[in-house]
Amino acid sequence: MSQLYDLCALDEIPRQGSRVVEAPHGDVAVFRTADDRVFALDDRCPHKGGPLSQGMVLGHRVACPLHNWLIELESGEAVAPDQGCVRRHEARVDNGRVWLSIEG
Repeated sequence: MSQLYDLCALDEIPRQGSRVVEAPHGDVAVFRTADDRVFALDDRCPHKGGPLSQGMVLGHRVACPLHNWLIELESGEAVAPDQGCVRRHEARVDNGRVWLSIEG
């Protein structure tokens, strides 16, 4: 079962940046793209567990700060030739507020 949280104002997350949220299963990184879309993924790269929240947002992807793996923000999938997947969470913007759904 998931719970929906009113996380913050969109402007509280820098463009092409992220914010970390503590969740029961571990940290979740909430990313804001240059076009003001938001995405949420577990804050662990599928390669070596690097903190994705500290990576660079490039379009709708994030580069892991440890080994530069690219992860698709929409799906959590690693970009080929790398393989792996990060659990994603539902995130959306409504009336300038970021809403996040975390599986419990």
